[in-house]
Amino acid sequence: MKIAGAPISWGVCEVPGWGYQLSADRVLTEMRQAGLTATELGLEGFLPTDTVELVQLLDGYGLSCVGGFVPVVLFEDDHDPADDLAGPLESLVAAGAGVVVLAAATGLDGYDARPILDERQWATLLSNLDRLADIVASRGLTAVLHPHVGTMVESRAEVDRVLTGSRIPLCLDTGHLLIGGTDPLALTKEVPERIKHAHLKDVNAALAVKVQSGELTYTQAVAAGMYVPLGAGDVDIAGIVKTLEDHGFDGWYVMEQDKILDSDPQAMPTGEGPLGDVLASVAFLQGAAATVSS
Repeated sequence: MKIAGAPISWGVCEVPGWGYQLSADRVLTEMRQAGLTATELGLEGFLPTDTVELVQLLDGYGLSCVGGFVPVVLFEDDHDPADDLAGPLESLVAAGAGVVVLAAATGLDGYDARPILDERQWATLLSNLDRLADIVASRGLTAVLHPHVGTMVESRAEVDRVLTGSRIPLCLDTGHLLIGGTDPLALTKEVPERIKHAHLKDVNAALAVKVQSGELTYTQAVAAGMYVPLGAGDVDIAGIVKTLEDHGFDGWYVMEQDKILDSDPQAMPTGEGPLGDVLASVAFLQGAAATVSS
């Protein structure tokens, strides 16, 4: 199994005002302490945009780059998302990544509200997905679409619309799918051939229900601890991994536990904070991998 980390597990996020933002040195150092050898890039600007500096930095920590999360507005006729893709794509190519993780952004800050699209806007979105996938493929990488709460592809109906109306494969984000109303294990069983990348998240389903009902915003639920270490929540991570492996999945499993930090977690007791949770997730995933291979 190819296991990678992601800066969001340390609270590093593109949303303005998300919370305390740790330095790249701190995050990359703790990734190595957790035994990880690969990462996604995180938000634009977290790591150097200069491609030479980026490669040197990752090499210095013994980390490879597997991909990056790129939210782009896809549904506006007068906006070309290829322009937004260009910079991140150059960084990913230079870093030797294999995957561009696209999200159908709303054009709004954060993930707590989104517009409703009409049929023309949906047609534009789907057409742009295929066009961007072709641009990415021309550079030797694979584009995947990430269903994500608070984007234009959140619910199961919207996921199905992408599956039937576009050629782009999926990033299976187990947490966002569950919160958006999709059973991630069921989806994995139904369309394993469309899944080329995986973000493994575990979720406190009681808090997810409060997001679905509108009792909590997505951001409030994340701050309340909706995401938990792998194996500690209500997503059947082991079942999903087994299903993917049984169908010959050859992509990366990126562990993500979205966090909002109030302050520097340096003062937390040993074994707590982001690193403690990542270590717990690594141990769980290694156990799941051993079960699959036995």
